[in-house]
Amino acid sequence: MTLTAAVAEAVDALREEVSTLHAELPRYELVAWTSGNVSGRVPGEDLLVIKPSGVSYADLAPEKMVVCDLDGTVIPGLPGSNFGASSDTAAHAYVYRHMEDIGGVVHTHSRYATAWAAVGQPVPCHTTGQADEFGGEIPIGPFAIIGDDSIGRGIVATLDGHRSRAVLMQNHGVFTIGKSATDAVKTAVLCEDVCRTMHLARQLGETIPISQEHIDALFDRYQNVYGQPKEKN
Repeated sequence: MTLTAAVAEAVDALREEVSTLHAELPRYELVAWTSGNVSGRVPGEDLLVIKPSGVSYADLAPEKMVVCDLDGTVIPGLPGSNFGASSDTAAHAYVYRHMEDIGGVVHTHSRYATAWAAVGQPVPCHTTGQADEFGGEIPIGPFAIIGDDSIGRGIVATLDGHRSRAVLMQNHGVFTIGKSATDAVKTAVLCEDVCRTMHLARQLGETIPISQEHIDALFDRYQNVYGQPKEKN
C-alpha cells in the first residue's frame, strides 16, 4: 500500500506515540510479560497502529508497530508488516469502526481491574475521583472469546451511551477508550487506581455511595472546568 506523504507522516507520528505509550503499561504495573496492548487510530484515515503480538515491552520500537486497516488486516509493505499484529486487533478494529470519535484503545490484565472482572462485578462510584473520571460505575462487559471481534462487540454494546471510558470484560481484563491513544492509557491507569482503592476500602467495611446529583456535578466540573483554560482560536 502506498501512502501519501501526509498520511505517511501521520502514521510515523502515531507509531512513535503508540510505541512510547507502551512503556507506561509496565511502569504503572498494568501488564505482565507481553500481555496488554495500546492502539491508536490514524486521524482521518481508516487505519490503526497497534503493538505486535508477543513482543517484549523492552524490545518495542516505532518501526515494530503494526499498521492495520479497520477490519484488522495488516497493511503489507510498511515497516512492522513482518510482525503479527496483537491478538486483540479485531477487538480494537471493531471499536474504531463503531465509535467514530474514539482515537485510542488500551487493553490490560491489570491486577485489581481483572479481579473485579473475574467476579463479574461493576465498580460502584463511591469516590470523587471515580466520579470525576468515569461519571459513575465502571461497568462489566460480557464474556467473549479472544481472536475475533466478539470482544469488540461487547465493548461497544457496554459503553454505548455510558459515561465510563473503561469496561471490565468478564473473566478477562479491562479495555479503555479515549480521544487519543494517550487519553486511553491515562484512563487505564486511573481505572486500575479506582479498582485498587475500592478493593482496599471494602476490606475496611461497607463503602459509602455518592448521590447521583453529586456524581453529575463532579463529572461536569472535571470534564469541563478542571485544568488549564483551553486556548481560544
